[in-house]
Amino acid sequence: MKYVPNDVPEVDKWTEVNLVYESALAQMEARLKVLNSEFQMVHNYNPIEHIKSRIKTPESIVKKLKSKGIEPTIEAMVEHVNDIAGIRIICSFTSDIYRIADLITNQSDLEVISIKDYIKQPKQSGYQSYHMIITVPIYLSTRTVEVKVEIQIRTVAMDFWASLEHKIKYKFEGNAPQYIKQSLIDCAQMVSALDDEMLRLNDEIRKLTEETRTEHP
Repeated sequence: MKYVPNDVPEVDKWTEVNLVYESALAQMEARLKVLNSEFQMVHNYNPIEHIKSRIKTPESIVKKLKSKGIEPTIEAMVEHVNDIAGIRIICSFTSDIYRIADLITNQSDLEVISIKDYIKQPKQSGYQSYHMIITVPIYLSTRTVEVKVEIQIRTVAMDFWASLEHKIKYKFEGNAPQYIKQSLIDCAQMVSALDDEMLRLNDEIRKLTEETRTEHP
């Protein structure tokens, strides 16, 4: 069942919305920790470096709705804003990004609504990340509802770049000088090259380790 707030006073609706989205984040964080631990047990390797989560602020939600020409009601918020609840998964290598995305997709009670791969097709700014919108079942006392969560999966290097871009956008209110924008694009290309080289090195180390184990069991 798609999540719709109960027909109660606005203050109570907002309280319920927070509860439902916080529950969705808590459930997804728990699932990811289990997947990471299982991967460590089976493959002796953790694909997830760390996880960040947040609930979008009311001010940010209202701003987003107004930019779309939508009246900022709680019902509109739930219907039209897909990233009220957000999780960012930070990995070491680009191969981990797709591995984790597959693990999430394969969970039978999660539904993938949309995918945007900004790694294979970076934004014009140079931004790279893998985005998924999924729905998570939340079991309330009287009903089960499907709650939308945005998941962003990126490497440590991509996250560092995105953090700097966010600060620059905030500082210049989206109107940074062209030379700064170009420098960011150049840095994004360096980040991509660094991720590729680190992945190559990791694969080479793993290959040498396996060869050593084979020669000296």
